[in-house]
Amino acid sequence: MSSESRGQGDGAPTEAPQPVNNTASETTLLSPSATYFADEKIQIPEADTSSFSFRKLWAFTGPGFLMSIAYLDPGNIESDLQSGTVAQYKLLWVLLSATMLGLLMQRLSARLGVVTGLHLAEMCYRQYRKIPRLILWIMIEIAIIGSDMQEVIGTAIAIYLLSSKTIPLWGGVLITIVDTFTFLFLDKYGLRKLELFFGFLITVMGVTFGFEYITSKPSQLEVIEGMFVPWCEGCDSRALLQAVGIVGAVIMPHNLYLHSALVKSRDVDRTKPEKIRDANLYFFVEATIALFVSFVINVFVVAVFAHGLFHKTNKEVHDLCLHHPSVNASIFPENDEYVDADLYKGGIFLGCTYGLAAMYIWAVGILAAGQSSTMTGTYAGQFTMEGFLNLQWARWKRVLFTRIIAIVPTFCLAFFSHIEDLTGMNDVLNAIMSLQLPFATIPTIAFTSNPQIMGEFVNGWFNKVASILLSVVVIAINTYFVVETMNSLHLHWFALVIVVVIGVCYLIFCAYLVVHMAISMGNTNLLRYGLVKKYIMGPIDSQLSVNPISYSRSHSNWTLDSCATEVARF
Repeated sequence: MSSESRGQGDGAPTEAPQPVNNTASETTLLSPSATYFADEKIQIPEADTSSFSFRKLWAFTGPGFLMSIAYLDPGNIESDLQSGTVAQYKLLWVLLSATMLGLLMQRLSARLGVVTGLHLAEMCYRQYRKIPRLILWIMIEIAIIGSDMQEVIGTAIAIYLLSSKTIPLWGGVLITIVDTFTFLFLDKYGLRKLELFFGFLITVMGVTFGFEYITSKPSQLEVIEGMFVPWCEGCDSRALLQAVGIVGAVIMPHNLYLHSALVKSRDVDRTKPEKIRDANLYFFVEATIALFVSFVINVFVVAVFAHGLFHKTNKEVHDLCLHHPSVNASIFPENDEYVDADLYKGGIFLGCTYGLAAMYIWAVGILAAGQSSTMTGTYAGQFTMEGFLNLQWARWKRVLFTRIIAIVPTFCLAFFSHIEDLTGMNDVLNAIMSLQLPFATIPTIAFTSNPQIMGEFVNGWFNKVASILLSVVVIAINTYFVVETMNSLHLHWFALVIVVVIGVCYLIFCAYLVVHMAISMGNTNLLRYGLVKKYIMGPIDSQLSVNPISYSRSHSNWTLDSCATEVARF
């Protein structure tokens, strides 16, 4: 069994100023306190490195499961049920592919944290100039706030269902402020206990959605065929848009920042390459298991609604609900159009078809998804603020910051409009978060492909090609998704002009990041151009040690004074 140990926090100043050392380390430019248990790291037991050790795997277990919660947030659950409703089982292979591609990117972000001792936002602080770095931070904050809004919506709908409409939607939105603070107090009881609590919430989702799967009894053969036959026969434009939505919902930008920071909670001796290699292996195994669990839970949701709501009309479901007077049948109009499913309608359908217990169990699962995602989103927000700005807030301030920004528009929508508008907001939020994905994938690929940063652990050609292709495909898919979403909104010409201008600026900034990535991967010919050398490459790049052990060593001669000297060079 692993144990928790106390040690010195990262970034503690030395007794007297030392000469500036040009080798960056995990203590460089950090304030005296840190977000994620810097003074409480899990000890890794010694074991024979020639064979796989389950004791070691248990010690490394935790960060991957916390990361996997982003694959189970209310936005993903709604995307799953809509996928089943629109295309039955035919898009399960898209869900599987997106999860596997997500695992590839999560592996790279975890390797960055393990090898360097710096998470992705901290590395951005060192590798990008001030203005691009601030733009990156703003983009990731937008993604975090968008995700937080989805979690608020999911939690409010769950409370609305569990209370049988006694607590209005706007009341559920307000409750999310209080419950988040309550759960965040759990970290006072220790890292392992917090990780176990997240494990409990994932178990709740597995049991609740698994119950719905067993109750609905979908065709197992069709489920398996949908996973492994990459085709969508007879699919229309709605199914294509839904496939795009699956990719955008599964791979979330702030999750790469989160995972690269969570792996720092394990006490890995970075002076020994074999220890780093060991940590990379066990973190990858743990992430694989965690994402497999999340994939199975997502499949449960897709299959339940593929079996029950595919090509089902509103009138058919309305007639079913008449047998349960306590259920809101009016949510399904009496017409022959196919059901346009969302989290709330999904719960009502389950209650009408399989009994009220199924509706309440569904609501419990959504509540667990919303709460767990909220907590990990808070950590992701604090990591990005800490890294990009070299600024740390108390956790309650961080929660208040993101939660108020998320709650104000959500509360207004819940108070002044209908539940259909609230659930329909998820599509817009998915489009917004999809746009932020390049701002996580491109820096991750750039840093993990840079031998000056990663040394012998630099990406091989397969990782480089696969991750770049993934980024290109996902960016293209997300661009299509956003364009389709904008078209569906029927914007006024003035609003359309603003969207186009923002789109051009967006593409220019993506090009900036791509040029920086190309140089990091070894294309130094670009440095011949004065503009590239002056405005793209940061002043610290040339001073990074080729040896990642010295780059990420646990003891550094840097002090707060020397940090200030280096920052002044910007």
